[in-house]
Amino acid sequence: MDTADPADFDQAYFDHWYRHEGFGSPTRLARKVAYAMGSAEYLLDRPVRSVLDVGCGEGSWQPAVRKLRPKVRYAGVDPSAYAVARFGRRRQLRLGGLGDLADAVSLDEGPFDLVVCTDVLGYVGDADAQRGLRAIGAVLGGVAFVDVFTSVDVFEGDVDHYRLRRPATYRRWFADAGLSRVGAHLYAGRAVLPHLSALELPLGRG
Repeated sequence: MDTADPADFDQAYFDHWYRHEGFGSPTRLARKVAYAMGSAEYLLDRPVRSVLDVGCGEGSWQPAVRKLRPKVRYAGVDPSAYAVARFGRRRQLRLGGLGDLADAVSLDEGPFDLVVCTDVLGYVGDADAQRGLRAIGAVLGGVAFVDVFTSVDVFEGDVDHYRLRRPATYRRWFADAGLSRVGAHLYAGRAVLPHLSALELPLGRG
């Protein structure tokens, strides 16, 4: 199966899926942001100070995050030249993909309290997905919100070039990257995991 071409993610793409089809609903976005931010702050036991948004698109998370935490340090990374050209300066976006995340974001910029990678993994090849997850694990100082559909899920949306991998494949890749699932699409990194209580730990680890 072919992977998505960054050139496909132009204004027409975002207009179609995030405006006309309603996947960019402000209410839906606000729920996601509140869940990710609240979960990270609960596990860190303090306000989130930094957010890395991988595959950020037009950077819609940036104003939503800033609404909750006006002083948060936000960095968005996306392969869409259109999105970065249009929103880069206003929303702190830079050009880069999941596979070359380690080049787009240096270790010196981390660790990040919250790393967001929403609806991205299914659109990249195996090597890029694994490299990206390892890069996320390397800069994560708190919690990662990473949502992805698998071969056993039924979902609506852009299925062109979407790779439906087995759940076990993703579980292995997350574990290899040092990411442990602690909630729905929620993963704790190595910095947080040792501080969790027995029933906060992933099944089989408490």
